Amino acid sequence: MALELRQQLKLSQQLVMTPQLQQAIKLLQLSRVELLETVQQELLENPFLEESSLTDDSSLEQHEESREAPKEEVYDRELAKDADWEDYLGEFASTPRLSQSREYELAEEISPLEARYAAKPTLEGHLFWQLRLSSLTEEQKAIGEVIIGNLSSAGYLQASIEEVAEMAEVAPEAVLPVLERVQLFDPIGVAARDARECLMVQIKNLNYARDPILVELVESHLEDLEAKRYKPLLRKFKLDMEELKEYLDIIQSLDPLPGASFGGGEPTYVSPDVFVYKMGDEFVILLNDDGLPQLQLSAMSQMNIGGSDKEKDYCAEKIRSASWLIKSLYQRQRTLYKVMESIVRHQQPFFEDGVTKLAPLILKDIADDISMHESTVSRITTNKYVATPHGIFELKFFFNSGLELDDGSQVGSESVKALIKKFISEEDTRSPLSDERIGEMLKERLKVNIARRTVAKYRTALDIPSSSRRKEHF
Repeated sequence: MALELRQQLKLSQQLVMTPQLQQAIKLLQLSRVELLETVQQELLENPFLEESSLTDDSSLEQHEESREAPKEEVYDRELAKDADWEDYLGEFASTPRLSQSREYELAEEISPLEARYAAKPTLEGHLFWQLRLSSLTEEQKAIGEVIIGNLSSAGYLQASIEEVAEMAEVAPEAVLPVLERVQLFDPIGVAARDARECLMVQIKNLNYARDPILVELVESHLEDLEAKRYKPLLRKFKLDMEELKEYLDIIQSLDPLPGASFGGGEPTYVSPDVFVYKMGDEFVILLNDDGLPQLQLSAMSQMNIGGSDKEKDYCAEKIRSASWLIKSLYQRQRTLYKVMESIVRHQQPFFEDGVTKLAPLILKDIADDISMHESTVSRITTNKYVATPHGIFELKFFFNSGLELDDGSQVGSESVKALIKKFISEEDTRSPLSDERIGEMLKERLKVNIARRTVAKYRTALDIPSSSRRKEHF
């Protein structure tokens, strides 16, 4: 049998992810804070990139003309070989509102988050300060430092006596006196090992420990009180409802989470990426460019660069990187604007009337509307926030599933959740609404049939307890 050699030609297509395209994709999904950090880092590392000081339109026109110099055109042609922006991000129409004057923006309206509050002192720092001022011995202070260093954010001790003793290199019997002393620091009850111990420390400090009923209620019946199983307690302690209520008032005045009032460091602020205002009958979309540097190529990029081939290649790469960053930032903002514009069109009832009017929406609806890929819409809506007339929301919030109404139309699941929350907030706490009754109210309001288990699922998602847990007996 003879062997035969054959040649065959085959055509294929594949997407090549250039470093520039990877950078563009990365910028799409960055939050506003992360984007600012990335830009600042690039400004520090790239000598051919600088922040523009141009503000007026005439200066901007001059800047654009200067960028059309022959050398810049050379770099633009090289960049055009690497990727086609229009193919990747879609064809975008001119959006004059991006560059319009911000006559609608009022300083007091544009950024309600400008007020800055001092961070709360940390629980650890507050306790260490008291420890240093205490009359404990140096050895006891060392044990106290170990105890404080093993507290949870709620103020509970997360290590056993034996573990604290091992870490402090002392005998276990030396730990307990220090622990009892730390538990009397402000806030009272800190460093307790469970809720019962925490509440008992506070009761003893308030001289309530002389009442045996109160002590037993805390030590043995916290679960019954939490579940509102009052009748067995009334029989056991021979109390009426008014007497039991007095004990409950005392217990409810205590703090089961003594460390919760302390901050864990600097507070986190949400800075909206987009603002949506209603002006007359229309909604105006404004991108938040506050703090985002206006980038441009530095004057060094126009100079003839000498030196070795390696140095020339380095400079050319940095110039290319700077140009791509400028283009990527511009495309990111345009993409964000187009997506937000589409969301406003699809969710106009929400922007008019609030959460209860939120319509069903999926990524594909937006992607089809603006001729982009779903993955791009997903990236640009990740970790982005919009300030609306009804509050600040993450862009992902506007995407939700739908429920079929009796007339064939749909209502968004988030709207249903908002109504459930509204119904429960207005209920009589002595006779709370059952899931079945909430389903009937939704049918009356929305003309939609929702099963009791669906109501229970939405209620659980909202972190709202059942009707039996919500019932108030007093």
